[in-house]
Amino acid sequence: MATSGLQHVAAMYAGVVAPPLIVGAAVGLSGTELTFLTGACLFTAGLATFLQTLGIWKIGARLPFVNGVTFAGVAPMTAIVAATKDKSDALPVIFGAVIVAGVLGFLAAPIFCKAIRFFPPVVTGTVITLIGVSLLPVSFGWAQGPNPAAHDYGSATNLTLAGITLVIVLLLRRFTRGFVKQIAVLLGLIAGTVIAIPFGVTDFGPVADAQVVGFPTPFHFGAPQFQLAAILSMCVVMVVSMTESTADMLALGEIVERPANEKTIAAGLRADTLGSALSPLFNGFMCSAFAQNIGLVAMTRIRSRFVVAFGGGFLVLMGLCPMAASLIAVVPRPVLGGAGVVLFGSVAASGIQTLARAGLDKDNNVLIVAVSIAVGIIPITTPDFYHAFPETARIVLDSGISTGCVAAVLLNFVFNHLGRPRSVDAQDVTHPMEAGEEIAVVR
Repeated sequence: MATSGLQHVAAMYAGVVAPPLIVGAAVGLSGTELTFLTGACLFTAGLATFLQTLGIWKIGARLPFVNGVTFAGVAPMTAIVAATKDKSDALPVIFGAVIVAGVLGFLAAPIFCKAIRFFPPVVTGTVITLIGVSLLPVSFGWAQGPNPAAHDYGSATNLTLAGITLVIVLLLRRFTRGFVKQIAVLLGLIAGTVIAIPFGVTDFGPVADAQVVGFPTPFHFGAPQFQLAAILSMCVVMVVSMTESTADMLALGEIVERPANEKTIAAGLRADTLGSALSPLFNGFMCSAFAQNIGLVAMTRIRSRFVVAFGGGFLVLMGLCPMAASLIAVVPRPVLGGAGVVLFGSVAASGIQTLARAGLDKDNNVLIVAVSIAVGIIPITTPDFYHAFPETARIVLDSGISTGCVAAVLLNFVFNHLGRPRSVDAQDVTHPMEAGEEIAVVR
């Protein structure tokens, strides 16, 4: 349980620490304050994971979900920082906006979950596939190195380390069994880190500089401030986060063979939003379910929510012990990238498995999948596609998961719910590009 829980932490650690590092740098925090903010986000991620996995009352999906800081909030939070004249007020303004957005999201959860009937397999399969495809570029970036401006970014050394890690994970999955097979990713990360030492890529500096004990003092950066523009911006992020969390819960429900119903989604959204509302108390940001851990569940087939709760305990401990948190930071980014290919690819594969049951012998469903995936891939292949749109709109448009999900839901409503399809639309087809029976084919 301990090693499997730690494997979940290793899979999502980089995603948790990235937002506080980016926002903290924009605010101009010192190294000590930046470490404090990062530890606070780890601590609140652990608390949010407890809410989601263990649950209390009608709060928590009670699925093997890891919760942490959502990356969707990075752009609007940096925009808030840029718009704040006194940078010392920037974090309090962000915290106030997150609190309000979290409370409103909590109240809206029972209404938001009613949309589950618009998420049949043709929609969920498309969204799950997009989740995996959207995450794969993250692993490719990790494989190249931690800093795009560095001279060794994308070097043969970094890519080789990523490739070695990937091969180790694959070999462990192929030639081992039982417990060793289940923790193949963790073992791959450890082996990759050790192999990287002679290449000078492994940095033990974070361990040497970290303190042994530290607690995220409530409102360390000041009491929350409430500004309308910031609140509206974070409310948009909350809608995006709830949409992605709904898709994640549906994805994980398929993987663990416990389909998420309306009640489960409502409870899961309550955990997300309550965790977000409480997070600023301990200097954390908006929380959401982490999609990359879905890949770990899909690959290891360890479905116990208590394993993930154990991982949440590790997150809390790392938030209380910066030195413990720094141990995960030692893993080189290329090594994470190699393991990420397996994790995120497993998510996409799960989506394809769901689409196989989605009735793709129907013209309508083929069109839904085709257009939705195309729309969802736009931000991945062309990041500046929506550059002319307002910043608030880009919060949604720049997320392929969100745009693909919206497109799939709308198209499914139009083709499968709005009125009755004509007989020609309901005809079965073997392949969308095949000729109809009335067309003579000369051979």
